[in-house]
Amino acid sequence: MKKIAFTGGGTGGHIYPGIAIADELRLKFARGNPGEDFELVWIGNCAGMDKSIVEKSIGPDGKPSVDRFYGIPSGKFRRNFDLKNFIDIFKILAGIVASFFILLRLKPQLLFSKGGFVSVPPCLCAKILGIPVFTHECDFTPGLATRINSRSASKILISYQETKRFFSEKKQDNLVLTGNPVRPVFYQADREKGFEFLGVKKENLSKPVLMVLGGSSGSTQINKLVAQNIEWLTRHFFVVHQTGMYQDASISLENLSDDVKSCYRPYKFIYEQMPDVIACADIVLSRAGANSLWECAVLKKPMILIPLCGRATRGDQVDNAAYFQRNGAAITLNGSDVDSDHLKDSLKIMAQEQKLQECSAACGKILPAEKPAVIISNLLYNSLI
Repeated sequence: MKKIAFTGGGTGGHIYPGIAIADELRLKFARGNPGEDFELVWIGNCAGMDKSIVEKSIGPDGKPSVDRFYGIPSGKFRRNFDLKNFIDIFKILAGIVASFFILLRLKPQLLFSKGGFVSVPPCLCAKILGIPVFTHECDFTPGLATRINSRSASKILISYQETKRFFSEKKQDNLVLTGNPVRPVFYQADREKGFEFLGVKKENLSKPVLMVLGGSSGSTQINKLVAQNIEWLTRHFFVVHQTGMYQDASISLENLSDDVKSCYRPYKFIYEQMPDVIACADIVLSRAGANSLWECAVLKKPMILIPLCGRATRGDQVDNAAYFQRNGAAITLNGSDVDSDHLKDSLKIMAQEQKLQECSAACGKILPAEKPAVIISNLLYNSLI
């Protein structure tokens, strides 16, 4: 039996791309070796969202994307002084022990890591056990987990050509440019279904559609900016606003005029319908997480990006946003530029037909010729035969 172990987690950004690869692998096994037994397993955080996301993911064949989920204790080192760092040392050690015995029992032919703090113990144990490791970095600059995992990796997969310069000369031969995997549903998005979900008809809209994204947990900064400018925004756009599961959008619908209400659709979270809703947007206002950027790029959506910055982050979103702006796919607002005036100016520029077309075309140029999930699944599949 062919067996591949996946690892990664802590956030959906470290899980969904791995699921996309698992889905492509299932299709590849079905086409290339029909009837051959294979198993895809996932090693993730025993606490948090990992288990729920993995187990509810269904592939294009209608079957679960992953056959089994194994939870391990998981800890991480924070960038600032925190007593949790001391506690997490013991979680990391427990994660190493658990990973070792899981991998020893499963004996997978290879381990694929999508990153995140939970992936470090399995990658370390895989190297000890002689299991080949493939690790993928979705951001423009490699995170700490990728830098650690790269010491165990046979192949280091990157999303951007320029990312190669962040690795030592010794690692250059192990680097493979793949792009960032995006779930198959984004390639099959249907804008008509998006309008149906929103309860409007395209022919009845006289304004462009602005999609506001702050991630699944929401962005206080973006939510406040929308709240401060909701009347101006709805005067010029039909606004679809994902406020976040744990965020208050700071907009009381009861206090809005009928004109504003008619052009404003707030949602705590959109999951299944997200590809279709983004497909019907003309402009996306978003953070600059790697997955959101690549999902919007697949749908060729012009973007205005407000990357997460400050002490709470290593600056990966700033680097991601800068790349998309340099390549003509986005306008970026950073630091003191994140205010009402700069937002309005950026939206006025982006709403021009020529600018929309230029940014949409630029998104297409960023994407590799073949789907990243297909590229990576081919690498994994070919390593097994």
